[in-house]
Amino acid sequence: MADTTRSEVEELLRSKKIAWTYGEPASFWATMAPMLMLSALFILAFFFLLRRLGGAGSAMSFGRSRGRLYAQEDVKVTFNDVAGIEEAVEELKEIVEFLKTPQKYQALGGRIPRGVLLVGPPGTGKTMLAKAVAGEAGVPFFGLSGSDFVEMYVGVGAARVRDMFQQALQRSPAIIFIDELDALGKVRGSGMPGGHDEREQTLNALLVE
Repeated sequence: MADTTRSEVEELLRSKKIAWTYGEPASFWATMAPMLMLSALFILAFFFLLRRLGGAGSAMSFGRSRGRLYAQEDVKVTFNDVAGIEEAVEELKEIVEFLKTPQKYQALGGRIPRGVLLVGPPGTGKTMLAKAVAGEAGVPFFGLSGSDFVEMYVGVGAARVRDMFQQALQRSPAIIFIDELDALGKVRGSGMPGGHDEREQTLNALLVE
């Protein structure tokens, strides 16, 4: 049949009384349309996955901090709103004085504390107390959870720590409040050999900052 011409094929079909019609070959777009649609679905699924993992819609956002920023004018909480933990309030008033008038303490050779550890069960007012310090001092407030740094990809948590402190440095003085720090502050050396555990790298970056 390879050498049979088109007219011979037509004559053969007529002799056998076989009904036949011509069909136009499929166009280029008709052939490529299913492949293009499938590719578009894969791209949409990929970007949807990036939004779920990165939280900002692109692969470059993996290392972005997920902390929520409250500007000075948005922090309305003060020590007058905190009750039942007077001893903690009195101690944190020193931090407020450092933030309000750092020059006075720097002239005397003093240095503002790099961090304060608030310990207590859930619901005892740790978050409100931290916001009250920011409200009394009139400084921006960054709030986030320790679990926001934990990711399945190695290095993402450490990048988010660096990004968070960089944002706070641009608005210095500022307060960074990390809730549920125990999500990161576990026993050292219990991860994978060689120091490649994601939690340990994130904790190292936090301690360096």
